[in-house]
Amino acid sequence: MNKNILENIAIIVDRMNKACQKSGRNPNDVKLLLATKTVDAERIKVALDAGYTMIAENRVQELKEKYEALKTTPHTNHFIGHLQTNKIKDIIKYDVQCLQSLDRLDLAEKLHQRLLFEGKKIDVFIQVNTSGEESKFGIHPDIALELVRQVAQLETLQIKGLMTIGLLSNHSEKVRACFKLLKNLQQKIIAENIPYVEMSELSMGMSGDLEIAIEEGASIIRVGSAIFGERIYPDSYYWNEGSDLT
Repeated sequence: MNKNILENIAIIVDRMNKACQKSGRNPNDVKLLLATKTVDAERIKVALDAGYTMIAENRVQELKEKYEALKTTPHTNHFIGHLQTNKIKDIIKYDVQCLQSLDRLDLAEKLHQRLLFEGKKIDVFIQVNTSGEESKFGIHPDIALELVRQVAQLETLQIKGLMTIGLLSNHSEKVRACFKLLKNLQQKIIAENIPYVEMSELSMGMSGDLEIAIEEGASIIRVGSAIFGERIYPDSYYWNEGSDLT
């Protein structure tokens, strides 16, 4: 099983490198983020020990469950799931360094207040719904710039970039359109030169569309099941806003 994980990582990294070469990009500019939903701590450690130390959870419950087992192994914790405001204290308690799914002002304001109370800061990405699907979270692209301006005024939230989940489709140009939209939005925000805003990161692309994402400017690729194996639950388990386990 451990061998399979390392072999799968090698396959994904090779695909990333080839996509960088094809698009004239430096492979060092594109990072692999391991999506570890439903993956137990021992299997995650295999990847961490191999030097792939950026991991991401979708659910606060899993973050809690794996915390003790992983806390002594160096890694960076990202959170990529929909975050309810009543779970804010948990992502801070369990050492999430980057929230990639910030998509609304009320969440930003409540997160800011909690961070002020604890004397901490956190990196954030603004999640944008580039596919227009009602089933997906993320702010509408037309009002994303305004949200960036508002969040930039909250000094505990350090804006580092944008995140999106591309359209799940066999039509590559429809998928590409999502990533182009995010890249264009990034450039628009950069042109605004908003104080305290970095736009260096674009988190977009997974195992099925990573080549397209890299061609369109992704700096972080999120891969889970293609490395750790198929998940035991459907996607709705991870993206259900109404779940009290989120």
